[in-house]
Amino acid sequence: MKRIIMKPGEERRITLGHPWVYDNEVAQILTGFGPQTAPASLEPGEIADVESANKKYLGRAFANPNSKIIARIYSPSKDGADKGFFKRRIREALLRRDGARCLYDLRCESARVLFAEADFLPGLIIDRFVGWPLEELEAAVPDRPLSFEAAEAALGPPQSWLSVQFLSYAIDARRDLILEALEETLGAPLLVGREALGVPAGIVERSAQVRELEGLPLREGIIKGAFPQGGIAIFENGFPFAVHLEEGQKTGHYLDQRDNRRLAAAYAANAKVLDACAYTGGFAVHALRAGAASALCVDVSASALEIAKKNAALNGVSEKIATLESDVFEYLRGAEHRKERFDLVILDPPAFAKTHTSLNDALRGYKEINLRALGILNHGGILVSCSCSHALDEERFRRVIAEAAADAGRRLIELDLRRQSPDHPILVGYGESLYLKAGFYRVI
Repeated sequence: MKRIIMKPGEERRITLGHPWVYDNEVAQILTGFGPQTAPASLEPGEIADVESANKKYLGRAFANPNSKIIARIYSPSKDGADKGFFKRRIREALLRRDGARCLYDLRCESARVLFAEADFLPGLIIDRFVGWPLEELEAAVPDRPLSFEAAEAALGPPQSWLSVQFLSYAIDARRDLILEALEETLGAPLLVGREALGVPAGIVERSAQVRELEGLPLREGIIKGAFPQGGIAIFENGFPFAVHLEEGQKTGHYLDQRDNRRLAAAYAANAKVLDACAYTGGFAVHALRAGAASALCVDVSASALEIAKKNAALNGVSEKIATLESDVFEYLRGAEHRKERFDLVILDPPAFAKTHTSLNDALRGYKEINLRALGILNHGGILVSCSCSHALDEERFRRVIAEAAADAGRRLIELDLRRQSPDHPILVGYGESLYLKAGFYRVI
């Protein structure tokens, strides 16, 4: 087993729980012990042990000398990476989300079941979607709004599909092993006396630019089973949503905003709502189901807005929703000039800052959209402002909101500051796992 020896003093972040070793933190690569010790080089995807400068054991890692992140620690002990290991890690992740101590019933609810480093499998993301083929469901159940109970009565128990991302070299090299471990784990009961969650009907791979940083090609498509051509219908907080795993952004649907959408809806009764960067209308639909008077969905993606219309139809609120294909900055500037007014504004933009080096430009972007949003909110109105940039921490996020309010001449009360839903766990010591901020503010 090769050994990655860190430079003196560089191990502090690792001992606090961060799983990444950067290439500039490494003093030497060795193989062997004692008189058999010799310099060595790493191969992409191989397993290596990480040690401090004084040879203190820090953990076992997946290595990639072609990446700035030269090692990703996956275990504090000397675990191998065979199928049994992956089955154990997957089962542990599922148990953290399912059962009496959790908020989710994985037999009928969609959830992120593996969140990479936060679940101790670096670079592996798996979202599990539970529902029915959309076209079959629409044909079988004519009533709107569509309910889970009616769907189950018409078509039987729901099926599941997986959206997976292999984002590190070592994980990608072990994809077949991981897929076998997944099917075997999902096909067996997690707890005594409980039915198995069930083997997925299909597995869809989604890609991301981080693969290129690992020396991997971008790759997408169905890798096992099948996926309905017309998409599927899932239920979030009891409301139906159309999901197309082969299209759209990330893994197909933003499960991380589930709880924030429910909370935003609590402020929506009789409100005129703006859902900016609406994607497929998740916030707008929740607001309308909670009694909002109307909702406008603004997004740059025409295809996403078509799905938003479909979601409104599934929920029986088509007559109260409108969509507009537009850049959010252009729309907000124009809306302020036109003196448009809303009672609830939701800002859920893409990550303006993907790295710390792009943070300054991102801060200007976040400040502007919040400034413009405050300019079109009625007195007593609610601003829900989100950022999914992990580089923008909560302190800076709050500062951006405060600066935007000051420039807009508005005073705010912070009602809540939320994070991602708990199926996207936040690992202490690994700041990148805390990425989503959702601030709830009232204009006074």
